[in-house]
Amino acid sequence: MERDLRRLAAAHGVVTAYDAADGRRAQVDRDTVVRVLGLLDVDASSPAAVRDALATAEAAKAGDRLPPTVVLREGDRRTLPGPGTVTLEDGSTRGVGPELHGLPLGWHRLACGDQEVTLVVAPRRLPPPPPAWGWMLQLYSLRSRDSWGMGDLGDLRAFAGWAAGTGAGLVLLNPLHAIGPNHPVQASPYSPSSRRFANPLYIRVTDTAEYAAADAAVRAKVDALRPDGGELIDYDAVWRAKRTALELLYPGPAADVDPDLAAFATYCVLAEEHGTDWRQWPAELRDPARATADPARVGFYAWLQRLCDEQLAAAAEAAGAMPVGIVHDLAVGVDPGGADGWQLGDVLAQGVRVGAPPDAFNQLGQDWGLAAWRPDRLAATGYAAYRDMLRALLRHGGGLRVDHVAGLSRLWWIPPGAGAAEGTYVRYDADAMFGILALEAERAGAVVVGEDLGTVQPSVTRALRGRNMLGSTVLWFTRDGDTFIPPRKWPRTALASVSTHDLPTAKGFLTEEHVDVRARLGLLATGESAERERARADRAALTDMLRQAGLLSTTDDDAIVTALHAALAASPARLIAASLYDVLGETRQPNLPGTTDQYPNWRLPLPLPREEIQDHPGVRDIARLLAAARPRRRRD
Repeated sequence: MERDLRRLAAAHGVVTAYDAADGRRAQVDRDTVVRVLGLLDVDASSPAAVRDALATAEAAKAGDRLPPTVVLREGDRRTLPGPGTVTLEDGSTRGVGPELHGLPLGWHRLACGDQEVTLVVAPRRLPPPPPAWGWMLQLYSLRSRDSWGMGDLGDLRAFAGWAAGTGAGLVLLNPLHAIGPNHPVQASPYSPSSRRFANPLYIRVTDTAEYAAADAAVRAKVDALRPDGGELIDYDAVWRAKRTALELLYPGPAADVDPDLAAFATYCVLAEEHGTDWRQWPAELRDPARATADPARVGFYAWLQRLCDEQLAAAAEAAGAMPVGIVHDLAVGVDPGGADGWQLGDVLAQGVRVGAPPDAFNQLGQDWGLAAWRPDRLAATGYAAYRDMLRALLRHGGGLRVDHVAGLSRLWWIPPGAGAAEGTYVRYDADAMFGILALEAERAGAVVVGEDLGTVQPSVTRALRGRNMLGSTVLWFTRDGDTFIPPRKWPRTALASVSTHDLPTAKGFLTEEHVDVRARLGLLATGESAERERARADRAALTDMLRQAGLLSTTDDDAIVTALHAALAASPARLIAASLYDVLGETRQPNLPGTTDQYPNWRLPLPLPREEIQDHPGVRDIARLLAAARPRRRRD
C-alpha cells in the first residue's frame, strides 16, 4: 500500500495493519481501506484523489485550529491559539487566556478566534466502586405468578427488593433496549432498534395507573389476554397480548411530548405500516424531519415509554438500599434499519456493519450486523447523541455495563457487500468516549463495568483502570495455558463471575451439555471425542485449582458449583456476581453463539418462578456465602 494512502487513512482513523488474534501482523487489503475511507466521505479512488484528500486533512490539522469538540480531564491544561470565552453549563461566562484550566465539570462552549466548539470537562476518575456482590439476571427469564409469559419490570422491582434484603449490592441485567414493534419480535437484546428507549415488552400491564383506574369490565378484558407461559418464552405471544391490553388502557395522547420521544414514537407507527427497516420505506418517510404519522398512535407509543420509565424508576427505588443497585447493559450497536438508524443517521456510518476480525474460534470473522457511530460526526455534533444515550440508560440505574468496551477506542467496520473478514478497524477518540462516559456516570452516581474479554488493547485496560472503571473477569477464562488461575490472583478492578450468557452454565459445563448441544447441531470445530476429552481435562484442571485453593473437598457436581461461587468470594474483585442459571442447576446456556433458529437463544426461562427462586435453599446458601465475603457498605 502506497505511503500517501497510509497517511490519509491514519489521518481519518482507518487502520491499515493490526495485530491479529494469533499474534501476527495483519495487513488490511488496499481496497478495504479505500472503501472505508469512502464511507467517511473521503475520496481515495485514485492517486490524485488521495493527494487532494491528504492535503485537505493536513490543512485541517495545521495551524491553531481547534477540533470541534475538546474534552479535558479535570486538572488538565490545554493551550489555546489565543484568548477566548467559555460559556459554562450554567450560562455564566468567563474569559480564558492562552491556557484552559480550572474549569468545573460539565458541558460548556468555548469561543476562540473565529471558532466556537463544545468543551467537555470530565472527572479524572470515578469514586472507587464499593466492594459488593449481586446477581446477574436475564430479566426475560424471571417469570412469576403475575407476569405475562416473561419476566418484567414488576418482577425486577420485587426481585431487587428481595435481593437488597439479603445483603446484595447489585443486580446486573441484560439490555432492556427498545425493539421494533412488528412481528416476529426480535429476541436478541443485543440487536436493538434503539439504545435510547426501553423495550415495552417488559411493562407490567397490571402495575399501571390506567389498569388500577379501569372499570371491572375493561380489567376483565385485560386479564383475559394474559398468555400462558410455555416451555420457551414466546415473545410474539407476549407482545401481541400486551399491546392489545395496553391499547384497551391507553388514555390518549399527552399534550406535551419530548421531541426525541415523539420522533421515536413516529418511527414505531411508521414501522407498523411499512416494516421495521426504514431504508425500505417510501422516500418521503426516510427523513425524520419531514415524516408524519397518526398523532393518536404516536401518542400510544410515547405513552408506552412513559410506562417503562415509571416502572424502571420503581425498580430502582426498590434497589435503593443497595450500594450499587441496578446495573444496566449497553449493547455495542443498533440495528441499522431501526429507530436509532432512522433518527441518528447524521452520526452513524451508513452501510457499515460492526463485527470482529478472524480468530481461532471464528476463522471467517464475525458480522454482528450492527450500525457504527461515525467518529467525525460525533465530534462535529459535540457528542450529543452519545451523551443523550448514556443519560437515558443511567437515569434509573446505579451502574452501566458496556458490552465490547474496546469499541469506545476502535471498532471493526465491514463495508457494504463485504464479508466479515474484509473489514478493518476504525479508531474513535478514546479520551472523549471514556471521558464523557465518566462525566455522565459521576453525575448519575453510577459505577461502570467494561466487558473487556478476549483480545483487548492495553490502552483500553489503562483507560478503564485510570478512571476507576471496572473490567470483567470470567472464571472460565482465568487461565494460564491449561491451568486455572487461583482466585487470589484475579484482578481487583473487575466484576467477577463464573460465566456469561454466551458460555456454558456451571452445570452445563460439568455435565458436558456444551459438547452435547454443539455435537447435535454440527458446530464442533473438531471431532466429538476430542471435544469431550478437552471438556474432561478442563473439569480436572478446574477441580484441581479449587482443591488447591482450599475451596473443594469432594468432586460431585453440586459441591463444585458451590466451590465456583466460593472462588468468586475469595477473589479480590471489587464486584462479584452470581447467575441464577448457575445456582439453580440449569444446563442450557442463554445464548449459543453461531446459531440462530437452531437453538432457543434468549428464550430460556429460569427453571423455577421468581417466588420459588427467592425461597430456594440453594439460592439462599449462595447469597449467604457471597454476603459473608462482601458485607454491605457504602461507596468509598
